[in-house]
Amino acid sequence: MFTPTRILFPALAALLLGACAAPQHNARPEPVAQVRDETPAPALPLLASAQPLTGILSEPPAVAAPTDLWEAMRRDFGLPANNNRRVQVQRDWYARHPSYLRRVSQRAGRYAAYILQQVQARGMPAEIALLPVVESAYDPFAYSHGRAAGLWQFIPGTGKRFGLKQDWWYDGRRDLVESTRAALDYLEYLHRHFDGDWLLALAAYNSGEGTVRKAVRRNRRKGKPVSFWDLDLPRETRAYVPKLVALKQLVNSPEKYGVTLTPIDVRPPFEIIDTGGQIDLAVAADLAATDLDTLYRFNPGFNQWATPPGGPHRLLIPRAQAERFRAGIASLPPDKRIHWVRHKVGSGQTLSHIARRYHTTVDALKAANQIRGHTIRAGKYLLVPVSSTGQENYRLSAAQRLSRKQSASRKGQRTQHVVARGDTFWDLSRQYKVSIRKLAAWNGMAPGDPLRVGQKLVIWTRQPLPTSGHPGAQRRTLYYTVRKGDSLSRISSRFKVRVSDLRRWNGLPARGYLQPGQRLKLYVDVTRQTGT
Repeated sequence: MFTPTRILFPALAALLLGACAAPQHNARPEPVAQVRDETPAPALPLLASAQPLTGILSEPPAVAAPTDLWEAMRRDFGLPANNNRRVQVQRDWYARHPSYLRRVSQRAGRYAAYILQQVQARGMPAEIALLPVVESAYDPFAYSHGRAAGLWQFIPGTGKRFGLKQDWWYDGRRDLVESTRAALDYLEYLHRHFDGDWLLALAAYNSGEGTVRKAVRRNRRKGKPVSFWDLDLPRETRAYVPKLVALKQLVNSPEKYGVTLTPIDVRPPFEIIDTGGQIDLAVAADLAATDLDTLYRFNPGFNQWATPPGGPHRLLIPRAQAERFRAGIASLPPDKRIHWVRHKVGSGQTLSHIARRYHTTVDALKAANQIRGHTIRAGKYLLVPVSSTGQENYRLSAAQRLSRKQSASRKGQRTQHVVARGDTFWDLSRQYKVSIRKLAAWNGMAPGDPLRVGQKLVIWTRQPLPTSGHPGAQRRTLYYTVRKGDSLSRISSRFKVRVSDLRRWNGLPARGYLQPGQRLKLYVDVTRQTGT
């Protein structure tokens, strides 16, 4: 390693011993410790006038810290280089879709600087900050058919494994701060697990450590190399790592590949501010002099109209509004954080009924009213936390995002199905002749998500259904127990369905009789039933 000291000592010796005769080339130099020079030390100006020493002793020029996010990334890239065919295919796709890169860069402007800071603080390769491009296109509201959510696409189980809270109020998988912490924890764990091989760690992040471990064992048994590029992995995973390497190449040399990167400030565009407790997001937006959509986009983990009663009690506030918000919340009276109403309990009402009416939870009602069990009495009053403005104004809450998705216009005939006990995506896909994946996507779900009794699903079919050929139709699943004297004709007439549908829904043969006590499944339009 180069140090000034190694040059400084010979230079000083040459100056101090300049009066001595030059040594012969074949003479053996004496050890420095044995040299005794009685000549007085040279005057200080001799050292000051020595030009070579001036350059050696001075500090090297400081390298300016980058102000652009992409330049900051380039300086800390650390994954091994590779330019094989798989990488080229992915790089060419990105280069051919500049509009995609622009959209991703726009979203990344909110989150990438913070993520890069966290990556650098852990000494990880800067390419990790590009991983959300591969995972979610930097969309914190992304939700996959495999039930993965957020920038880092955590499935529920892995999210819980790494401490991400998920409930009605809040989903830590979409929270920038918490999901980034969990993702980097997971990647560090995988990096250790695969003996410091980042490419194997990244492959395992996509397909699971067990999948990659088995692939490594297979190659070892066959005497084959065990690098990522040599493993037999799922198709998605085989493209996953090349996508990240391709993005690195584009960021490293955008001009070479004809790509324009939108400049992004290397500083996070927000400050993290403690709220000191639960707060209505509309109230917080007013304090920060920003709009609700902006607040949600910086805080996408919040599902409802307020932060959770049990936390996290912090908000990411745009940097330009941070001081205003900090001053505003410090002077905000506690009773102005959340609006309350007094609800008189009606006959037959339960905590669940009241919670649904006011867009809150049973736990929140119990906590606010110090209720231990589930019993409430008619005529009593409950304090209920409510939003300060209409639910439609919280456009990026979970309910409003779902409403817009279900209201989107699509090809075909729209109908609504009310989930009954025993319904599954598989049954409904067969009934309506649509794919399970589409059925789930129309309703903001994944095929593996559980259905709830009473849940309303929107379904689009290619042609009108026999029992839903009018606006406002609502399909509901019913189970009917056959009585003595019943026939398919009588049941079809009663519920206004076709005999052929009854046979198809229940796998009944063309010929045969119904037996008393036999249970039939029916899909009926409840708006056409009169006295069922």
